[in-house]
Amino acid sequence: MKNAASYIAKLSLLGCCIFFVPFFSSAQTRGKVEVVKDPLIDTLIARRPQLNKTIGVSESTASGYRVQIYFGSNRQSAYNAQAKFMSDYPDVPAYVTYTEPNFKVQVGDFRTRLEAQKMQSDLHGMFSSLFIIPSKINPPKSDSTND
Repeated sequence: MKNAASYIAKLSLLGCCIFFVPFFSSAQTRGKVEVVKDPLIDTLIARRPQLNKTIGVSESTASGYRVQIYFGSNRQSAYNAQAKFMSDYPDVPAYVTYTEPNFKVQVGDFRTRLEAQKMQSDLHGMFSSLFIIPSKINPPKSDSTND
């Protein structure tokens, strides 16, 4: 009986070895990938910066802050808040965005929270609710004419 148990154990061990042999014996061969694409794609990629300038898309954005001066569902009130701000601060950009069902008016492209807090304190008497919002901003354009 002891010999039979030993024989079965050896057979099961041999079966496991035979079972795993095919996995280890097959080797992967390196292949070659061929990319098929229209040559106009390369042309479009090369022209992308020029096309972005044409349609007015900013090439780069940065993380910064804006001051939110209006939040509500009334469209006319949002544009009135923007006009009021633009009359007092014509050099500071103002952005009106609509996320259903509310309009938001955010002003400025501030790199630091301190700059945004200064604008917030300047606007304190003009608008009822002012919040500093972390946002993607349009950084000021660098003057490349100084050569």
